Amino acid sequence: MAAPLIEESIDIAGTPAQVWAVVSDLARMGEWSPQCKKMVIFGGPVKLGTRTLNVNRRGPLVWPTSSKVVAFEPSREIAWRIAENNTVWGFEITETETGTRVTQRRTAPGGETSKVSSFLVDKVFGGNDGFEVELAAGMRETLGKVKRVVEA
Repeated sequence: MAAPLIEESIDIAGTPAQVWAVVSDLARMGEWSPQCKKMVIFGGPVKLGTRTLNVNRRGPLVWPTSSKVVAFEPSREIAWRIAENNTVWGFEITETETGTRVTQRRTAPGGETSKVSSFLVDKVFGGNDGFEVELAAGMRETLGKVKRVVEA
């Protein structure tokens, strides 16, 4: 069973609009994420309903996924559902007294993913618990990179 929620947050010395400009540019996800190496955007600028093709990598393993943007509120939230496993990935942006807090999360409604995804995580990625620890570490890495770009 997958964790229903994995999330990590970071505070950034920048405005919500500055953070939004980075996290909503999904075509640049490969620069931030240690696992999602590329997102190909279909249909023009990213908006609610935009579809993507994603190329993911973990060591020697490379696999594609597809997604659809399911939340899009400028300077507040962007999220996309992965078709192959039904998880939702995204960023929430909250203004703070000193700048902006950005939270990256992955939700698996009811702690469930697809049967194929569960099988692959168990047999290829060494089990769900270790894989989810790796996902959380990847979120921290992603957020750190976003912070460096916004604060530069």
